[in-house]
Amino acid sequence: MMVLVEAKRSVESLPQDLAAAIRAGRIPGAVVSRFFELENSRFLRWLMQFDGFRERLLADDLFLAKVGMECGVGMFTKTAAEYERRRENFFNELEVVFADVVMAIIADFMLVFLPAPTVSLRSPLAGNAGPVAKFFHNCPDNAFQVALAGTSYSILQRLGAIARNGAKLFVVGTTSSLVGTAVTNALINARKAVDKSSAGEVENVPILSTSVAYGVYMAVSSNLRYQILAGVVEQRILEPMLHQHKLMLGALCFAVRTGNTFLGSLLWVDYARLIGIQKANEEHKKLTD
Repeated sequence: MMVLVEAKRSVESLPQDLAAAIRAGRIPGAVVSRFFELENSRFLRWLMQFDGFRERLLADDLFLAKVGMECGVGMFTKTAAEYERRRENFFNELEVVFADVVMAIIADFMLVFLPAPTVSLRSPLAGNAGPVAKFFHNCPDNAFQVALAGTSYSILQRLGAIARNGAKLFVVGTTSSLVGTAVTNALINARKAVDKSSAGEVENVPILSTSVAYGVYMAVSSNLRYQILAGVVEQRILEPMLHQHKLMLGALCFAVRTGNTFLGSLLWVDYARLIGIQKANEEHKKLTD
């Protein structure tokens, strides 16, 4: 409330969820100050109209930079992997490459967005909500995130955050792979219909097995790695040490996220070989997060 007085703002001028959290004493003044700082940017002020972005920007002012890092690195590594796989056919199969890269960028965005630490502004659930809904509603968005003053999370709630994000990432991974492989197969079949000589060169991708395998991979490996990266490495280690040195903090975040992407690529290859989907279609090796 003191921050509001100093800024000459009323509670009513703030978004409803933020105002309710202030009245309930669920957030510290530092978060309110950060909200006013972010409001100085026209783009960020527009973006904070959306609940998911507002909660993440208030928790981490480098959130958008990390999204850009992840999607940029993902686009580069995915395109490089596509070129390595296709070589002289790269430009001839550009539409397939484009479909694969777009789906990889969507997956990269969700891998940053879902496990990112947040300032919880959610209002309490209705009294008739079931116990399962209430449990997951009270879980943090990141299992390892720092709890704000006056808030605490039990070990069970932190485990619930992993399970909830894992379920979401399974849906995201399976759906993105379904779309990507379906588009890829459609383009392959169209090429075969036009150029009969290429009929035996490229085989269709097994849609269901590849998509489910990708969903499981994102729900387990990607989920755990990005939860630890955002909640432990960045929020608990790098941020406290380099809070006043944003340029160095951003550079180190870029380095660890690039390393995480490379590790994810290696783990995907091992996983794909272990369950056999890579052997079933060597022409469709994926390099993902």
